[in-house]
Amino acid sequence: MRSELAEAMRIAISGSHRTGKSTLLEALSERLPGYEVVDEPYSSLEEEGHEFSHPPTVEDFVAQLERSISDLNEAGEDVLFERCPVDFLAYLACHEQADAFELEDFLPALREALQRLDLVVFVPIEGRDRIRFSRADDEDESRALVHAELEELLLEDPHELGLEPLVVEGSPEARTRAVLQCLASRAPRTR
Repeated sequence: MRSELAEAMRIAISGSHRTGKSTLLEALSERLPGYEVVDEPYSSLEEEGHEFSHPPTVEDFVAQLERSISDLNEAGEDVLFERCPVDFLAYLACHEQADAFELEDFLPALREALQRLDLVVFVPIEGRDRIRFSRADDEDESRALVHAELEELLLEDPHELGLEPLVVEGSPEARTRAVLQCLASRAPRTR
């Protein structure tokens, strides 16, 4: 597949929780063997000793946002990111203490970091049977709220982040094919 891509690519997989992001990331890493995989900030921070509250606080999501921005800024070429900084904007916007987060403080660093991405792949919630899990009703509601917020942030771009996401749907195989076809047909942004 590498020969089909014009240049190095940085790709982020974005979406609410339990939408199939990890499954897609795994499939892409198998099809793009030269690509480095960067775990989602939650996992990286937890491995480093960060203790997250349950449910997460605004500070927990800010820590993940900051880590996501840092990961983008420090990444080399040919990288697959599990999550995008915009994901954390959606989680923060849906948090019960959302007023404690000052988005304007983060927009310059966020815009700069996002310019390093060549593609954001948005994995939407499709149907309740696509990803099966047993969670409380409030968890399912939270998932839908984050999805709606993320959809607005990525597709309507109210903060002028300049992203043009690829929305993937269907089976894991169909999602993987859609990303690979997109990669083969487009050149990365000039950095």
